[in-house]
Amino acid sequence: MATVSIDEESNKGSMWDLDQNLDQPMEEEAGRLKNMYREKKFSSLLVLRLAFQSLGVVYGDLGTSPLYVFYNTFPNQISVQEDILGALSLIIYSLTLIPLIKYVFVVLRANDNGQGGTFALYSLLCRHANIKTIPNQHRTDEELTTYSRNTFDEKSVAAKTKRWLEARPYRKNALLILVLVGTCMVIGDGILTPAISVLSAAGGIKVDHPHMSTDIVVVVALVILVGLFSMQHYGTDRVGWLFAPIVLLWFLFIGAIGAFNIWKYDSSVLKAFSPVYIYRYFKRGGKDRWTSLGGIMLSITGTEALFADLSHFPVLAVQIAFTVVVFPCLLLAYSGQAAYLMKNQDHVEDAFYRSIPDSVYWPMFIVATAAAIVASQATISATFSIIKQALALGCFPRVKVVYTSKKFLGQIYIPDINWVLMILCIIVTAGFRNTSQIGNAYGTAVVIVMLVTTFIMILILLLVWRSHWILVLIFTGLSLAVELTYLSAVLFKLDQGGWAPLVIAAAFLLIMYVWHFGALKRYELEMHSKVSMAWIMGLGPSLGLVRVPGIGLVYTELASGVPHIFSHFITNLPAIHSVVVFVCVKYLPVYTVPIDERFLVKRIGPKNFHMFRCVARYGYKDLHKKDDNFENMLFDSLFMFIRLESMMEGCSDSDDYSQYGEQQTEKSVELIPENCNNLSFSNVDLTQSSNDSIVPFKSPLQANSLLRSSGQTSSRTEVDELEYLNSCRDAGVVHILGNTIVRARRESSFIKKIAIDYIYAFLRRICRENSVIFNVPHESLLNVGQIFYV
Repeated sequence: MATVSIDEESNKGSMWDLDQNLDQPMEEEAGRLKNMYREKKFSSLLVLRLAFQSLGVVYGDLGTSPLYVFYNTFPNQISVQEDILGALSLIIYSLTLIPLIKYVFVVLRANDNGQGGTFALYSLLCRHANIKTIPNQHRTDEELTTYSRNTFDEKSVAAKTKRWLEARPYRKNALLILVLVGTCMVIGDGILTPAISVLSAAGGIKVDHPHMSTDIVVVVALVILVGLFSMQHYGTDRVGWLFAPIVLLWFLFIGAIGAFNIWKYDSSVLKAFSPVYIYRYFKRGGKDRWTSLGGIMLSITGTEALFADLSHFPVLAVQIAFTVVVFPCLLLAYSGQAAYLMKNQDHVEDAFYRSIPDSVYWPMFIVATAAAIVASQATISATFSIIKQALALGCFPRVKVVYTSKKFLGQIYIPDINWVLMILCIIVTAGFRNTSQIGNAYGTAVVIVMLVTTFIMILILLLVWRSHWILVLIFTGLSLAVELTYLSAVLFKLDQGGWAPLVIAAAFLLIMYVWHFGALKRYELEMHSKVSMAWIMGLGPSLGLVRVPGIGLVYTELASGVPHIFSHFITNLPAIHSVVVFVCVKYLPVYTVPIDERFLVKRIGPKNFHMFRCVARYGYKDLHKKDDNFENMLFDSLFMFIRLESMMEGCSDSDDYSQYGEQQTEKSVELIPENCNNLSFSNVDLTQSSNDSIVPFKSPLQANSLLRSSGQTSSRTEVDELEYLNSCRDAGVVHILGNTIVRARRESSFIKKIAIDYIYAFLRRICRENSVIFNVPHESLLNVGQIFYV
C-alpha cells in the first residue's frame, strides 16, 4: 500500500478532471480507511468480558486502599467518635467526585485513541496546537489517518487559547514541564504503591501474632517485592487471566465483610452519606482534622493508574467495571470498617484486619496479599507505559523496551526501569518501615498528579472538545476545590515522609528535562548547520569524490535538508557510496502510524546523483523492532518510489529539486509497500505533471486506475535504475551514524555547563546507542564524530 504526494509549485497550468464515475467508490474507500483506526464497536457480551478483565489490570491499586486508609487518617488514635462519620463522609464524596465523576466519566473520554496517561493528553494537545518544543512537524504528518486536527473559528475561545499558547516559547516549555512533573509523580506512584500495598498486606501477620517483630514483617514485604519485580519480564499477558479473578474475589470479599460489619456493629454509619458530617468534622476544628485529609485522600489512590492503564480496554468496559463492582464494594468496605471502629476505636491501627471475622481471616489474608501484588503490578505497568511515551517524544534517555505480548502492544517491560524501581522501592520500604510515613509520601505524589491532569484537561476541554466556557468553569472549580484542599493538607506532612516523592520526582524531572534540552539543542544545531542544496549541486554527480559500489544509509534527526554529518564525512574521506540514503526516524504525537503510511521517500538532486531521503514515522505506541525488517521495508519503499516516479511523465525530467526552505520544487512519495507486486494506495494526493497541465488524483482507486492505464511495462530508465540499486545493495550496505557530542560554550553559565557537560554527557554514555536501536551489525557500522557547542 502507498500514499503518493508530489507537489510541483513551479508548474502552474490548467486543471482538468478525470472520470467522475470513480468518485463514489473512492469516497467509500477513503471512509473505510478512516474507520479502521477509530474505536471499535464491541458486542455486549464482549464488553462484559473486557469489564471483568479490566478489574485485574486497572483497579488493583484503587481497590487495595482500604488496607491503610483509616490508619493513615487517624495515626494518633480517634479522639471523638463522630470523627469516624466525618472521615467516612469525606471518603464517600472523594470517591464520588474524583474517580467516579472526574476520571471514569470525563477524563477517560479524553484518551488518545484508547491510550491514557499524561503524555497521551499532551500528544492530543500537540495535534491541535503548535506546542511541540522540537519543531520537526511537517504538513504531510497531518495527512495521516490517525492524525486528527480540527479547525477553529478565529473568534472562538479555542482559537484564542491556541494563539496564546503558541505566542511565547516559555509557555510551551511551561506546559512541557507540567507534563514532565505529572510523569515523574506517576513514576513515584510506581515506587510507593508496591511499598505501601505489600507492607500493609504483610502487616496482617502481626494481628494474629501480636508479639512478632516489625522487622520480620518488613523482611516478608521485601521478599514479596523482590519476587514481584523479578517476575516483570514475563509480562502481564501471561498472568492477566489470573489477576481478574483475584481482584474480583477481593472486591466481593471486602464488600461482603463490609455489609456484615454494618449489620453486626453499627448501621448508623450510613448517616455518613449526608455531607453535613463533613461540616461538623471541620467545625470541631484543630490542625489534626485538616492534616487527616492526607490519609483520607489515600482512598482515591490508583485513580491515575486507572487512566494510564486504559490502553487494553474500551472506555465502556472500564466504566461498567467501576460503577457495577468497584464503587459499591469500596463504599461497603469503608462503611464496614467505620462501623467496626464505632465500637472499637482503639483498633484503628489494624482496622482492616481486625474487622475481618475470625472464620475467614486467613483466606482474606491470602487474598489481600495477592491483591496487593496485583495492585503493584498495575502501577508498575503504568510506569512502563508512560516512560515509553516519554521516550518516543524525546523526553527520556533511550532505554531497552521489551514487548511481552503479541496481542497487546501496550504490554511492555523496561528492564533498566524495572530494577531502578525495585531498588528505590526496597529503600522506601526498609527506610520508612511503616505505612503511615509511606502513606504521607504516597498522598503527596497522588494529589500532584491529579492537579497536573486537571490543568491539562482544561486545555483539552478548550482546544479539543471545544466545550462551553461554563462547563469548563464547573469542571475546573469542582476539581481544584477538592485537589487543592488535599494538597494543602499533605503539605503539612512534608517532614513526615511527604518529602520522599518530591525528591524522587525531582531526580527524574532533572533527568528528563536535561535530556530533552540536550535533544532540542542537538536538533537546532543540526538544523542551523545543514548543507544547502546549492553546495550539493555544485559538487556534480560524483559529489567531487570517488563513488564506490554500495549503499550508504546516513542516519540523521532531520526530516529535511542535508545534514552536517554528510559534509563532515565527505570533507574528511575521499569516497562515498554509489547510492546515499538519508534516514530519519521520527516520532509523531499520535498513538500509532499505520504501516501503509509509515515511510516518506524523496529524491535529492538529479537522478544521476542517486541520493534519497527516507523519513520513517512512528507513534508513541508503535513497535520499532530490532530485526532486519526495517531495512527491508526501507528498500521496498525506495524501489516503489522509483517505479511511481518513472510512471509520472515530466516529473522525473525536472531540473528543479526542493529541500525545505529553498526556492525549488519538492518531489516526494510517502509509502510502505507490503508487496511491491500488488500495488494499492491509501489517502492519495497524487499530482501528475505533463508540460503545462496538472492532473489531480485524490483517492486510492484513481491511483490504481492510473497504474492500470499506464500499463505494466516499465520504462528502460526505471529498469536501469532498479538494477543499479539492486547491484549496489548486493555490493553492501553501510550504516553511517553521527556520534554527535554536545558541549557548553566557555562563556556559558555554570548551571548550563553542569547540565550539558556532566548530566547530559553522562546520560548519553549510559543510554542505548543508535546502532543497537537500529540493529546495525558492527561490521557495517561507521560512526562519524563531531562536536557541537551550545
